[in-house]
Order: sequence, then C-alpha cells, then structure tokens
Amino acid sequence: MSTATDSSNKLGWLLEELSVPGVRFAVLLSEDGLRIAHSQGITRDNAERFSAAASGLRSLGKALGEFCGGTGTGLRQNMTEYDEGMIFITAAGDGALLGVSTTTEADVSLIAHRMNELAARVGHELGKYSQRRADSDRR
Repeated sequence: MSTATDSSNKLGWLLEELSVPGVRFAVLLSEDGLRIAHSQGITRDNAERFSAAASGLRSLGKALGEFCGGTGTGLRQNMTEYDEGMIFITAAGDGALLGVSTTTEADVSLIAHRMNELAARVGHELGKYSQRRADSDRR
C-alpha cells in the first residue's frame, strides 16, 4: 500500500528519509502500540501488527533497565538481532516511538544515527500535526 494514497498515513512521508541500504521499512507508533504512520516497505495491516509487538518489546526493555544501573535507568533504544536482520526501536517525541526493520547487511551505526536524527524531526512534526488537529476540532 502506498503512503500517498492512504489517508490514515499522513506522516508516512517523513519515514521515507530512512530509505538507506538495508532498511526494510519504518513505522511510527504510539507508546501503547498504535500505528501512527508507516513507510512504503510495509502494508498498513503489517504496520499495525509491528506496532503492537514493538510496543511490547519496548516495555520489556524498560523492565530490564534496572539491570543496567539501577531503578530509574532510562531506555534509549532497543536493538534486537535476528537471523535475517535487526529491529530498532527509539523514542520519537512525546509518547511516540520509531521502529525500523533491517536486513543483515545494514550498517548498524548509520541506521541508529539516522533514526536519532529522524526521531528529533518526527517529534517536531507530531507537535505541529497535533496542533493542526486541535485547531480544526475547535472550528
């Protein structure tokens, strides 16, 4: 499904910035596991499934934080390696997460760097998007 024709994917264009070698797709999701937007490399249905699972993985990462320095240790990024690639999850604005799936050939440091850059931009865009929605609701 193309992000251009999916009216529920208004922020999908932002995720196309992660189209670097080795990236399969990117999904913007809420911390509670709801899909906000997705790149062209994944269908909406699969992006919704990915969002739910990524939220759960993020929660598990938070639960393990105490073993990396004590209670209150903040979680910066999840990276999980599989036989055929990796999953990255990082915070992207207030209450949002950015999830990315890669192949085994991906440059891990480049992906992490680009995700952090994009996460800052996504946080800014989400703020503008939320403000526009609130303004239109008041009309």
